[in-house]
Amino acid sequence: MWRPLLSAGLLISVSGCSLIGGLRRQAASPIGLGSENREAPALSGDGRLLASLVERAGRTTVILQERRSGTVLPLRHLRGHQPHQSPSLSWNGRYLALVIQQGQRRQAVIEDRASGQLHPLFLPAGMEPQGLALAPNAQRIAVLVSRNGSSQVQVFDLSGLLEADRAPGQKETGGGAQAPS
Repeated sequence: MWRPLLSAGLLISVSGCSLIGGLRRQAASPIGLGSENREAPALSGDGRLLASLVERAGRTTVILQERRSGTVLPLRHLRGHQPHQSPSLSWNGRYLALVIQQGQRRQAVIEDRASGQLHPLFLPAGMEPQGLALAPNAQRIAVLVSRNGSSQVQVFDLSGLLEADRAPGQKETGGGAQAPS
C-alpha cells in the first residue's frame, strides 16, 4: 500500500528537472518579461535582447526588450505598419528585421537602431515576403517569399547596405594572404 504513494511522491519530486549524465538539472525559468501572450521570439546573438510579437489593440505588434530587466526599447519606424511578423535580430541587436504591412502588401524591412534608419528590402517583382531570418552579422538575410502561389527561400547580400554587427573580438574575414606566425 505504501509503494504506490512512494512512487507518486518520487514522480512529483523530479518533475521539472531531469537527470542527464548523472547530473540533476533544473528546468529553465522565465525572466521578468511580462505575462502577455507572445509569439515568434527572437534573441540577439549575445542574448541581451528579445524581440517577440504581441497582440495590442487588435494588431500584432513587435516589441523589443532587454532580456534581463524586461525594459521595452523604442522602435521608431514600425508604428502604423502592423501586423508585424517574423522578427529577427543581429548579434548585438543593432538591426531588427521583420515583415510589416504596407497598405495591401507585405514589406521586409530592417530597422537600424543605431542610426535610426528604416531600410526596406525591395524584392524582385511578384515576390511577397512571408518570413525572414537575418544573419547574426547582418550581412545576409534569408527571405521566405511567395510568388504565384508557390513558396521559396531567397538569400540576399546586405553588405552594401548595412555595417556588419559582429560579436566582440570577431575580426574581418578575407582580404588576402596572412603573414606566417
